Amino acid sequence: MRLLVAITGASGAQLGMRLLEALPESVTPYLILSDSAREVVRHEGVRAFDADDIAAAPASGSFPIDAMAVTPCSMNTLAKIACGIADNLVTRAAAVTIKERRTLLLAPREMPFSPIALENMLKLSRLGVVVAPPVMGYYAKHETVEEMERFVVGKWLDLLGIEHELYRRWRIEEV
Repeated sequence: MRLLVAITGASGAQLGMRLLEALPESVTPYLILSDSAREVVRHEGVRAFDADDIAAAPASGSFPIDAMAVTPCSMNTLAKIACGIADNLVTRAAAVTIKERRTLLLAPREMPFSPIALENMLKLSRLGVVVAPPVMGYYAKHETVEEMERFVVGKWLDLLGIEHELYRRWRIEEV
C-alpha cells in the first residue's frame, strides 16, 4: 500500500508523525508538510514534498497512492478541500484523491468546531471523505499521553485498512 500523509499546521503535528512511525513496512509513505508543519517536524527516511510545489507527483491522479491522510488537518485546509480550492500540493492532492475515489482521511485539529467547519465536514463526509478528529477513547483506560496517541493513530490506521497492534481491542469475553 502507498499512503500519502499531509501534515498541515503546527498544532498536532506530533500526531501526524506518530502515524508515520506506526506504519508497517508493507506501507510506503509519502509526506507533504505545510510551512507551519515543516517548522515543527524534522523527519528522516520519508520522501517529503513541499506543499508549495503544485507540480510535484501527488498533484496528478496518475501518482500511485492508495489513500491519503491529512493528520492533523487545519481548518483552513479543511475549508479549501470542501470548496474544491486546490492552491497548494496538499489541497490539490486531496482533490485528486476525491476525484479518483481513493480513501481520504482528514483529522481536524481544532475545537470547538465552528458551524462553518461542521458544514464543511458534513459536505466532505457526504462525498465519502473520512472525517476523524483525534478524539481520545477514554473507555480504553489509557494511563499516559503516549497510550492515548497510540489509540488515536490506531483508529486512523483502522479507517485506512492498515493492520496494527497499537491498542487493545474489545473482546467478546469482556462484554
